[in-house]
Amino acid sequence: MDITQALPLLGGLTPARFMRSHWQKKPLLVRQAWPGVRPPIDRAALIDLAGAEGVEARLLSRFDGNWKLRHGPFNRRAIPPLRKAGWTLLLQGLDLHWQAAHEMLQAFRFVPEARLDDLMISWASDGGGVGPHLDSYDVFLLQVQGQRRWRIGPVTDRSLVPGLPVRILANFKPAEEWLLEPGDMLYLPPLWGHDGVAEGECMTVSVGFRAAAATTLAQELLHQLADDLEPPDAGDRLYRDATQAATDSPGRMPAGLRQFADQVLQKAMRDTRALDRALGQLMTEPKPQVWFDAGVALAPGAAVQLDRRSRMLYDDRHVFINGDAFVAAGRDARLMRLLADHRTLSAADLARLGQGARDLLSDWAEAGWLRQPI
Repeated sequence: MDITQALPLLGGLTPARFMRSHWQKKPLLVRQAWPGVRPPIDRAALIDLAGAEGVEARLLSRFDGNWKLRHGPFNRRAIPPLRKAGWTLLLQGLDLHWQAAHEMLQAFRFVPEARLDDLMISWASDGGGVGPHLDSYDVFLLQVQGQRRWRIGPVTDRSLVPGLPVRILANFKPAEEWLLEPGDMLYLPPLWGHDGVAEGECMTVSVGFRAAAATTLAQELLHQLADDLEPPDAGDRLYRDATQAATDSPGRMPAGLRQFADQVLQKAMRDTRALDRALGQLMTEPKPQVWFDAGVALAPGAAVQLDRRSRMLYDDRHVFINGDAFVAAGRDARLMRLLADHRTLSAADLARLGQGARDLLSDWAEAGWLRQPI
């Protein structure tokens, strides 16, 4: 993607300009961001998918003023009729299960892949919505069918309505209001209050991003670092306390043991390559509900492309895919980075890989992580 080219998707801004002026800073409403847009999935297929195992589906309704949240899978009879107002069917991670949704998500890859999370679709009857709320992450809200009225505004009071199955702001005071038509899009930075209500049957696509909380990220990285530590061997340094004196306070933690623990922990944290590996593995780890179909051997003379469920990143020394890390250098590294950036590698580039890298891609193909275009 040419990040210096103006895009209708961003209201005529270049991706570079959008990231400077709006990303995590202020909202942006774009009329006809996606002219002629069509829903990435039709009604019948959406209902079928909501009934499948491994698909994250939710049904939220507000009938007679009472909010109710149910989790899928759902059979067809569980979905209310469209003539009944006030319900919403939400499918998270539609891009993992439906190719057209995956292709729609690619339009937003001017944001680093490590931050890009998923594409959710919301199908609602008249009056359907999830109530005024805020998200901890950036979101693009693209109208793909029908109309939805959005009210947005900064939030100073984050108190919630008690006793509800969803997190609804108790004192939301919108600053702006718009009716979005098919093709219109609204970008919101984190923690902006928003309330979208369907006017008639409505489908809205939400492109969400990963927002790592500091404590959570530290916990997950420490777990990953611990998993990657080499198991102890005969040469491993042991704690010694030959100078320990007899004590009349045996319950006190020895200062020497605390010092020893600090030294070994700091040594592990100083290993920058270990931290790089841990971060890359963590950021490409598939979600718990994701699994891959068994693949097939690569045929010679053909291009390859990543499976839509695969997450692939790289840094200066490694390539990462689906929670695994590999050291790469030279031409192999450049070509692997090309695959990560474009999610495809031509037959000519594939032939330029060294034998070890080609073997690795063959392993990925057999695991279902990449495929050859049909």
